[in-house]
Amino acid sequence: MTSEAAQSSLPKLAITCTSTDCDQGLHCFRSTKKLVEAGLGGACRNCHAQLVDWDRVHQRRVGDARHTFTELRLELIRHHFWHLAIDERAMNHALRKGRVGLNSAVVKRLARSVGPEVPYRDGTQTPMSGNIIYYAQHATACCCRTCIEYWHGIPKGRPLTEKELQYLTDLATMFIAERLPDLPDGPTKIPRRPSRSAES
Repeated sequence: MTSEAAQSSLPKLAITCTSTDCDQGLHCFRSTKKLVEAGLGGACRNCHAQLVDWDRVHQRRVGDARHTFTELRLELIRHHFWHLAIDERAMNHALRKGRVGLNSAVVKRLARSVGPEVPYRDGTQTPMSGNIIYYAQHATACCCRTCIEYWHGIPKGRPLTEKELQYLTDLATMFIAERLPDLPDGPTKIPRRPSRSAES
């Protein structure tokens, strides 16, 4: 079965940032005011399990990224993007860029989409498909300032510092390296699909 066929055979999943499947070990750690007031900040919002070592994750050490990735995968939305088949458009985009070009694009994407004090359409600025960088942002919780705040301990309401942007960029590029280990350094020529109007 080709990757395209495998992708098309996958069921469409209605997953949001607050989805959980606690029986399968997949949670949501995005706290509510009620949970915080009950002393359950950082716990799963559904089953209240305290599973993440937030002090360690919030230290934002690139050398400890493997541990951070393990913790991220405990959350359903992150787990989904760590294991989701890469869609054809995203794969072709990655091949056209090559690893070097893609890594450069990650820096620009994060600076633009989550770097400002108040990013445009914060909370909905990162699409779910079409670009491996979007997969990386969701998988590593650098898709919006809310996810960045609770996962990485970086408060909203101010621009990200260069050091913070570099850390998030490192996580995203490590995700891409893991998901696309055979991506060439340089660009690959991939023919563009003809438009529908040209086909008719």
